[in-house]
Amino acid sequence: MVTAEDVRAIALSLPETAERPAWGMPTFRVGGAAGETGTSGKTGKTGKIFAALADDDASMGVKCPREERAELIATEPEKFFVRPGHDDHYDWLRVRLAAIEDTAELRAILLDAWRQAAPRSVADAYGGAEEGEV
Repeated sequence: MVTAEDVRAIALSLPETAERPAWGMPTFRVGGAAGETGTSGKTGKTGKIFAALADDDASMGVKCPREERAELIATEPEKFFVRPGHDDHYDWLRVRLAAIEDTAELRAILLDAWRQAAPRSVADAYGGAEEGEV
């Protein structure tokens, strides 16, 4: 089973990523967000959130196009879900950590979310990396 520490380690291994608290939870942001906890050393803008750990560390939210959510939830409802009324208008999907098979699957989920939020120049520079190379 993957853990919140696995989420943190993989998310922070992605370029231009930083961890910042929001809504009482750790969030992972890309683009202009580094500061002391990020990898780029930049300060200033806060970047775009691509993932967030839930306050109980049992699930995480990730950036996901709304049009893809229904299929993911229908295919693997034990893994993917949304909070009705809360996630309805956002490109966001929730993932139960206990249902993720291994860190390779976690890496693939986080990398996909990161690519959706990353500035084009950052994503393009990293574009050739495979999920296992993060």
